[in-house]
Amino acid sequence: MIKYLLRKIIYGLAVMLGVVVVVFFLFNILPVDPARMTQGQRADVQSLQAVRKEFGLDKPIPVQFAYYINDLSPIGIHLNTVSEQARYGYVPLLSISKQKVIALKWPYLRRSYQTSKDVMGLLMEVVPNTLILALTSMLFAIIIGIFLGVISAVNKGTWIDKASVAFSTLGISAPSFFAGIIIAWLFGFLWSDYTGLNMSGSLYSYDPFKGEVMTWKNLILPMVTLGLRPLAIIVQLTRNAMLDVLGQDYIRTAKAKGLSNNTIVYRHALKNALNPVITAVANWFASLMAGSFFVEYVFGYNGLGKATVNALEMSDFPVIMGSILFIAFIFVVINILTDVIYVWADPRVKLS
Repeated sequence: MIKYLLRKIIYGLAVMLGVVVVVFFLFNILPVDPARMTQGQRADVQSLQAVRKEFGLDKPIPVQFAYYINDLSPIGIHLNTVSEQARYGYVPLLSISKQKVIALKWPYLRRSYQTSKDVMGLLMEVVPNTLILALTSMLFAIIIGIFLGVISAVNKGTWIDKASVAFSTLGISAPSFFAGIIIAWLFGFLWSDYTGLNMSGSLYSYDPFKGEVMTWKNLILPMVTLGLRPLAIIVQLTRNAMLDVLGQDYIRTAKAKGLSNNTIVYRHALKNALNPVITAVANWFASLMAGSFFVEYVFGYNGLGKATVNALEMSDFPVIMGSILFIAFIFVVINILTDVIYVWADPRVKLS
């Protein structure tokens, strides 16, 4: 198991390196001058040069890339100064000269062009909101999806089965941004007197008397919208897997022994039918982090997606690149965890 995890971690690091290369050079070939975007179109030459020097944009692209890798790497070479240590928060490991040390640190995503704030700090302000949205959406999809899938398989050919299949087909066919607009209009505007929900709003809002307060009802509509497609897929996967498992010999043996239907379905059949569902859940959770971009924008939900869209509008490349790298990291971690969960769900699966 340990060797397998180490191998997967190495593969994950290789994937992250590939993402870093693509993201860095993609944003550096765009015909956009961040210094001009920061200072405005009427800025003088001296101001533009000062901004480019501050953010390291005056150096050749290969040199910029080397510095960027050094910033992202958990082990890097840095100046042995108080200001450098305050910026990176590193722990010195080995002195290589009077001025430079090899240091251990968290990945440094640099500073925002627009606000000059640390990108990691900016992301940590909004990532919890997106994680809550993704987790609740996934839980909503898993609970409802598995339930409908099992009910549909047990009642194959009945109106319940046909209704579940029709619902899942509709859910898969509806893009998130389109479903978000419809759901916001119906439940947040047209029927708002009955639902008590708003068309837009974030998880946290500011009250002049109470300060920052949590408004859970603003999570409901984005959660349902984001969880609709994975829910539909989980319904179909659970139904098909259950139908396949229910036809196995050991299920017929369990029936012959006189076990109750609930015991057969939930203790013997369901667990063995979960492998395709686990794959879908793992892939969809990482996808929900990226898919939340549209949903958060539609509902005005303050999360990673909304922050990234705002950064795109302002050409704030460090924030955009930091968001992409964070999503890629989530994908890598979840893929590793998925393989480990396979062993728990199905002992027949062996890691080699």
